[in-house]
Amino acid sequence: MTVQEYDPRAFPPFAVTVDLAVFTVREQRLHVLLVRRGEDPYLGAWALPGGFVRPDESAGAAALRELAEETGLSRRVVERHHLEQLRTYSEPDRDPRMRVVSVAYTALLPDLPEPHGGGDAAHAQWMPLRPATGLAFDHDRILADAHDRIGAKLEYTCLATSFCPPEFTIGELRRVYETVWGVELDPPNFRRKVLATPGFVQAVEGPPRRTGGRGKPAALYTAGAATTLRPPLLRPEGRQP
Repeated sequence: MTVQEYDPRAFPPFAVTVDLAVFTVREQRLHVLLVRRGEDPYLGAWALPGGFVRPDESAGAAALRELAEETGLSRRVVERHHLEQLRTYSEPDRDPRMRVVSVAYTALLPDLPEPHGGGDAAHAQWMPLRPATGLAFDHDRILADAHDRIGAKLEYTCLATSFCPPEFTIGELRRVYETVWGVELDPPNFRRKVLATPGFVQAVEGPPRRTGGRGKPAALYTAGAATTLRPPLLRPEGRQP
């Protein structure tokens, strides 16, 4: 078929959206950003934040825009955090309004203030992650896929530092792994593995400045230059996120 022979009216129209599975660690628990829908379909139901891709933007640009709108962060700040494409969801009946194909993304952010709803969301809130949440559309599936993705990537990438503030302790980094994986890790063994992995973390110069409760001051670290972990930091055998 040549360009001249192409007739767009021969194909049924469909829309493209982005959906965001945004995770953070708050109060030593893994939380996900959810919005309460302010209009049909699924009026009043909880859902992942997201929206339609505009004619003049890519899916990635739409994801960054939606993330900034829902978190209240500036676009420049949002771009500094980890955001990656998860997969495409294209079941014909996933949206009762029309044929909608969604490009899902997952984002990892350090602890943030309470968010605010944007677009068709009446309210936005950080919610503790639960196995079955009863979300609108197929968002339960998207959320489960995103949780699996970040749990696996913590094993072989430096992604865990995305949950941490700019300067953090080894204990704070360990709690990220424990929270995402749902396990308890041996502190001395974890510390040894982290410090033996080239480029994972970098010590902050100067004396220890932070205390973990009543204990002695703890050394501070920042994310190192590495992006992958060699060797990988494997979760305890038989445990899943």
